[in-house]
Amino acid sequence: MSDPATIGSSVLAAGADPLSHVIPHELHFSWTRLTWDGVGTYTITNHVVMLIASALLLLLVVPVVTRAKGLVPTGGRNMFEAVLQFLREEVARPALGKHTDKYIGFIWTMFFLILTANLLGMVPIGSAGAAIDSHLAHIGGTATGNFSITLGLALCSFILIHFSGMREKGFGGYWNSFFFGHAPIWLAPLMIPLEILGALVKPFALAIRLFANMIAGHVVIAVLLGFAAVGIAMGGAALGITAVSILGAVFISLLEVLVAFIQAYIFTFLTTLFVGMAVQSDH
Repeated sequence: MSDPATIGSSVLAAGADPLSHVIPHELHFSWTRLTWDGVGTYTITNHVVMLIASALLLLLVVPVVTRAKGLVPTGGRNMFEAVLQFLREEVARPALGKHTDKYIGFIWTMFFLILTANLLGMVPIGSAGAAIDSHLAHIGGTATGNFSITLGLALCSFILIHFSGMREKGFGGYWNSFFFGHAPIWLAPLMIPLEILGALVKPFALAIRLFANMIAGHVVIAVLLGFAAVGIAMGGAALGITAVSILGAVFISLLEVLVAFIQAYIFTFLTTLFVGMAVQSDH
């Protein structure tokens, strides 16, 4: 049986870098591809794996939960329909009006994908993988804690915003409304750069908000667990540091569950608001 000092040293080593579990890690498998210079390889990171896992989980779970079992929804289906109804009537319809049903599918998909990725990132998959093989230590992680992934999600919203505007107003009508609205033509040198800047800031703000909020909580938990490791390594009275740190980590973990829901809602709400601004008659 290992002594406390040995255990503490190993835990301390694992928690020495609080960013090790939030930065992307290339997993130890790849496949070949043809390039102009010969044969190269594709690699995949743990965050991409977690995003794919989130999508597959939704594809497997949603049909089961929503399977009709009578005229009156019960159990999981009832809860799921309540969330769908809330997003459609309280989030989408006030912003989109008569256009709600055209774009509600995208809004539902974005909300549940982000929520699933947020929650799945809290599952200690990497710790379980490390117990099997050291190469699997970083297989888990929070996909939405990767700026590249949140930027990709934001770009999907960006495309929808402008596609929906052109769909509802026509190509020329939308861009005229987008750049000028009711402003006189002589303001064009000022309005055009400002509107372009505003259009680019919107997806960036969506991406950075989701990324920063999801990565911050995980870093705080890692720091607290690092303090706990220090207490274990020192032993004696320092074990009080371990107890306080673990309690703090538990509290932050519970807070992270709330943040996971809030950030999925905020991303969806802002996307809906931006689409509403694009499809409504007034600029």
